[in-house]
Amino acid sequence: MENLLNRSVRLDILATDSTGAKLNVEVQRSDKGAGRKRARYNSSMMDANLLKKGEDFDKLSETWVIFITENDVMGKGLPLYPIERCFLETGERFEDGSHILYVNGAYRGDTPIGKLMHDFSCTDAADMYYGTLANRVRFFKESKEGIEIMCKAMEDMRNESLQEGIREGMKATARRMLAAGKYALEEIVNISGLSLEEVKQLKADRSA
Repeated sequence: MENLLNRSVRLDILATDSTGAKLNVEVQRSDKGAGRKRARYNSSMMDANLLKKGEDFDKLSETWVIFITENDVMGKGLPLYPIERCFLETGERFEDGSHILYVNGAYRGDTPIGKLMHDFSCTDAADMYYGTLANRVRFFKESKEGIEIMCKAMEDMRNESLQEGIREGMKATARRMLAAGKYALEEIVNISGLSLEEVKQLKADRSA
């Protein structure tokens, strides 16, 4: 999801369920990548991209940001951590349609979520509880078509990472030129390859 003036986000999964609710699912092995403010930011970016100009706020879809984490990042030993806004005095839900859910990937109880988290950590489809997930794993790991799809996906990810590295290099060049204090904005644009708006934003960030 692009944010032209500030930080954009790349979502692992953005889906729509049968009720029209939007779901962002993030799978995180690093505890740092599952920070609470990241969940908040993802939620805000989803909202910012849901309404067209002039649409009423009541048309905002219900949203879910779901973090599936390898470790119990909340540290309370629970399988699920649902987060909702509420009225502090009464405990009643605010009901604004925004939800955050943390799923403890380390949980292994004899429950549906415990079995699903077991399957998430499996490398062998034969050891999985859920047939749907096991069949997909077999497809991507054992069939020719699935292996080709995975190879293409990995190649695309490498290319995207390369492009991101190039963009960061362009920004670093612009920042050095701004720090030198002797280049006009147009010169920085021409040398760095960034747009004028991007250079202006970098200048504003530096002055903040």
